[in-house]
Amino acid sequence: MFNGDIGQIAKIDLVEREVVIRFDQREVVYDFGELDEVSLAFAITIHKSQGSEFPVVVIPLATQHYLLLQRNLVYTGITRGKKLVVLNGQRKALAIAVKNNRTENRFSELLSRLEASTQ
Repeated sequence: MFNGDIGQIAKIDLVEREVVIRFDQREVVYDFGELDEVSLAFAITIHKSQGSEFPVVVIPLATQHYLLLQRNLVYTGITRGKKLVVLNGQRKALAIAVKNNRTENRFSELLSRLEASTQ
């Protein structure tokens, strides 16, 4: 498993002292002694949620996180909710996000790394 993988507890076996966690279509068995390697996830980022749907989505909006107030991020977050979407925060922050249709450039150097790996 990798940092950021999200799974659901499928089974707890008290006799064998194991927990089975389902990650997508794969099940992983953890001994009770290994559970310190797993963290409960109460929230994920909008980026991580892309391609998924959830029964309930809560989106915090605050002017303190000015760089994240982008229309495309709010849209993506809202469209992840199947039954309920809650926008929690400042009206001003939502207004800033809706007006901001620019996307920030990411400087990951990914293209140059890919080109270097093929040479």
